[in-house]
Amino acid sequence: MVTGIDCSKDYFDISVLKNHKVVFEGRFNNGLTGFKALLVHVLGSHITMEATGPYYFQLARFLYENGQKVSVVNPLVVKRFSQMQLSRTKTDKKDALMIARFTAMTNPKEWAPPSEEILSIRNLETYIEGLKHRKGMLYNQLHAFQAAATLSEELQEEIKMELGSYERRILDKEKQIEALINKTYGELSQNLRSIPGIGPRSVSLLIILTDGFKMFESYKKVISYFGLAPRIYQSGTSVSGKNHICKMGMGPIRKVLYMAATSAIRYNDACRELYGRLRGKGKPHKVALIAAVNKLIKQAFAIAKTGTVYQVQIS
Repeated sequence: MVTGIDCSKDYFDISVLKNHKVVFEGRFNNGLTGFKALLVHVLGSHITMEATGPYYFQLARFLYENGQKVSVVNPLVVKRFSQMQLSRTKTDKKDALMIARFTAMTNPKEWAPPSEEILSIRNLETYIEGLKHRKGMLYNQLHAFQAAATLSEELQEEIKMELGSYERRILDKEKQIEALINKTYGELSQNLRSIPGIGPRSVSLLIILTDGFKMFESYKKVISYFGLAPRIYQSGTSVSGKNHICKMGMGPIRKVLYMAATSAIRYNDACRELYGRLRGKGKPHKVALIAAVNKLIKQAFAIAKTGTVYQVQIS
């Protein structure tokens, strides 16, 4: 028996299949009362839901803590499965059914909630991103006032004080993250820092987004998760386009890793050799840089799994 769940902010739809036939469909409140009402219908089932923002997490954790087999999958994976099934209907009820069919055909990996430390760090990271966004908006406002020469000295000082406050709060939260990582993943953090090109920010994001690399069995899955897997548009000999990366991962980690790779192609032997070889073959800078990013991920994955530090090796 398999169950597909489509979550939204206020409710979730479920579809239960047994021997590929629908045996139950329903809609429940996305809260504790709905969770408890759901449980009787899905006992012993393999339950799958999409990682839709924050709306799935409490339900996934509730089911996990009640001993159920739970999987949480990337929405894009289910979307592609739906396209392969030639499905054109888009409703919450149909989405739940499609997720159930996806579960029956692919048997996705079981999910377990991240540690409390990882959840705390992720919350701090999200808060920092909000602070940076608000600081950026305020800085742009200050720049516009200055360009128009309409800003009083009094208001300018007040805005600068507020910008300073944002900077101090961001620095304070970054120190909290560093302390939490050192406490929980101290050895892993130091080992990852031994990779030329990898800095504190890269280490932080790599650890919290992979739960210390425990979420993945191969570096290729990490690459796909971050949205850095190459995707080639080609059909026979008649259709051919540029290579792209499949952006099904997260923007912030990609930006940080691009910066790390820019440093790595100068100081990391393997990344420098790979980047130079691809550029020598006429590949664009961005293509070669993404290859260097993926090389860094491969190195980080190997170090995390073996518990060793970086070893100089050209490959």
